[in-house]
Amino acid sequence: METKILIIGACGQIGTELTAKLRTTYGVNNVIASDIRKLNNDVVNNGIFEVVNALDYNQIEHLIEQYQITDVYLMAALLSATAEKNPAFAWDLNMNSLFHVLNLAKAGKIKKIFWPSSIAVFGPTTPRKNTPQYTIMEPSTVYGISKQTGERWCEYYHNQYGVDVRSIRYPGLISWSTEAGGGTTDYAVDIYHKAIIDGKFTSFLSENSELPMMYMDDAIKATIAIMQAPAEQIKIRSSYNLAAMSFTPKQIGDEIKKHYPNFELRYEPDFRQKIADSWPASIDDTSARVDWGWKNDFDLENMTVDMFKNLKEHIYNK
Repeated sequence: METKILIIGACGQIGTELTAKLRTTYGVNNVIASDIRKLNNDVVNNGIFEVVNALDYNQIEHLIEQYQITDVYLMAALLSATAEKNPAFAWDLNMNSLFHVLNLAKAGKIKKIFWPSSIAVFGPTTPRKNTPQYTIMEPSTVYGISKQTGERWCEYYHNQYGVDVRSIRYPGLISWSTEAGGGTTDYAVDIYHKAIIDGKFTSFLSENSELPMMYMDDAIKATIAIMQAPAEQIKIRSSYNLAAMSFTPKQIGDEIKKHYPNFELRYEPDFRQKIADSWPASIDDTSARVDWGWKNDFDLENMTVDMFKNLKEHIYNK
């Protein structure tokens, strides 16, 4: 049976690049992008696009039947910092959209689900260095609580109903092509833009706040790899730890200064500092590497080179 993909939340930070890569991989007519509003962007203009509310079961079911969808990538979510400002809506969106897709799979309407989790599932009581796959999880944010709960439901639907749902815990994600989306790690996206435009940046995290990070290219690679892996290789049905690099605002600033020697970095920690302090500094992702062959391509040094190359070519023309 031909793979037919529906991406829910295709216009978000991850969804934008995931949609492009899936269209290249599976063919434009086999990938249906959807989001709650229709923007004037590549996701909408370069293939099939449908407006859909992730909270509307009937809308999702209709699209699945209309396009004979086999795989759903559920990327719609309210991220960490944004979710703290509207906890009730964050819980509603993050949880009920997942239930809709899980129940459609349980009913046999789709074959496979990708649902992203996050390092936000961990909390201040979690071991911060080389956080294990199985460890204490007491998240202190609405986003983290919803993701941890989602992991339990994914595992339950797999164990009880045989639903083929796959998940990875994304670290902080860095991309040149999409704007930051309200996450605590998004300073590491904005800092590259500001280095080019202003030559200076004020970080909302303190200089030694170490967090796990990943270049978007690697995140997309991992997302497609876990979905393409044979079912028997996916041994964890809650969510896999995923890692590439860890760094602090000071370390990323030092790397930027190799390209922009006069770059100035200041620190004014805000409410996001407390969120960052509750998250791991580094992640042990041995299970993903062993089970389905995960391997990252980017570290801080070659990511920085690629970020500046693409930002200058595609956005700032400098």
